[in-house]
Amino acid sequence: MKLAREVVIVDYLRSPFSRSRPKEPEKDLLNGYTMDEVIGMLWKQLVKRNNLDPKVIDEAVIGVARPVMEMWTYGGKLPAFFAELPVEMASQQVDQQCGSSLDALRTGVMAISEGFADVVLCAGMEHMTHVPLGGGNPAVKISPKLSTDPRYKQYDIDFSRNMGFTAQKLQELAGFTREQMDKWSLRSHQLAAKAQKEGFFKDEILPIEITLQDGSKQMYDYDACVRADTTIETLLQLKPAYKPDGSITAGNSSPLNAGATSMLIMSRDKAKKLGMKPIASFVSFGVAGVDPTIMGSGPVPASKKALEYAGLKPKDIDFWEINEAFSVVALYCMRELGVAEEKVNVKGGAVAIGHPLGATGLRLVGTLARILKQEDGKYGLATQCCGGGQGVTAIIKKE
Repeated sequence: MKLAREVVIVDYLRSPFSRSRPKEPEKDLLNGYTMDEVIGMLWKQLVKRNNLDPKVIDEAVIGVARPVMEMWTYGGKLPAFFAELPVEMASQQVDQQCGSSLDALRTGVMAISEGFADVVLCAGMEHMTHVPLGGGNPAVKISPKLSTDPRYKQYDIDFSRNMGFTAQKLQELAGFTREQMDKWSLRSHQLAAKAQKEGFFKDEILPIEITLQDGSKQMYDYDACVRADTTIETLLQLKPAYKPDGSITAGNSSPLNAGATSMLIMSRDKAKKLGMKPIASFVSFGVAGVDPTIMGSGPVPASKKALEYAGLKPKDIDFWEINEAFSVVALYCMRELGVAEEKVNVKGGAVAIGHPLGATGLRLVGTLARILKQEDGKYGLATQCCGGGQGVTAIIKKE
């Protein structure tokens, strides 16, 4: 199965990912910004550095996992206003929970493939200090019938809305040990710290001016949660986060973050006409639903679908980006799909880099495209689990 028209990645750019602190907002390095404003910065830079006439952009698609309060984008128009893009440009906002920006990308690719657009800006964002997780957020409500009506008991909605509970259940069902998960977390920090030191991420991060607590200003250009000094001993000492005798801890889970991501995609013909040099092309996508109480299993069926659509096998994929919402998600996917560790998250994953929910999907694909180029790989697969029990996957090919 092939796309009707070839679609390519022309450019990718993101913000640094800060550490979110809902109870101490002043400690979040991105506290002074809303993320639609940051997307505006990213889009401006993509347009500028590609010498792109904004009038050729057909539409924009923004992914947000919690589209409430300041994360509501007015149908995608607020980031476009911040980017000072033409008012004639159409836009939309999509929500597939953690997979929102990857689904925004899928939406943009489908529009181009089917000939309804030639140039699309995609983005994702989340500010987990300003719009925190948890039932205490008055802007997020669901019908009580989902919890009380016997017809809906099978979905166990109160349980499944807590991602930590779902990770704990997946760990117990899959049989991974606390030590296995903590060792994967240590690997994530070590690889991300190495990539930071070597300057890998600086080529995809837009420095942002921030004001520190003492009033001084500085340019912020690094992911705040990467810890080069993490040890297995430190990780093993952390207390279980969701169950007294459980194995899911803060150390083998992704942190809370603020951040935004962006990508410029085009039809191959349009990119050629504009003199652009693509970095990768899209091969296929896959989405799938799973039991919401083990949402971390979602990437497995989604990846199988994407591989089937592409006529590929797991062994054909040179590099994988499996989102580390929790370490157990990566371990489970590797085991179920038969993927070698050395092919997965080679620059670290979300346990270290961070997971600003709706922004993550584009980071996975953008980072993967850069890895394929750097390591001379051919095919790359990016996948992530989604709240509500879903998985979403993209397969790309190096130019």
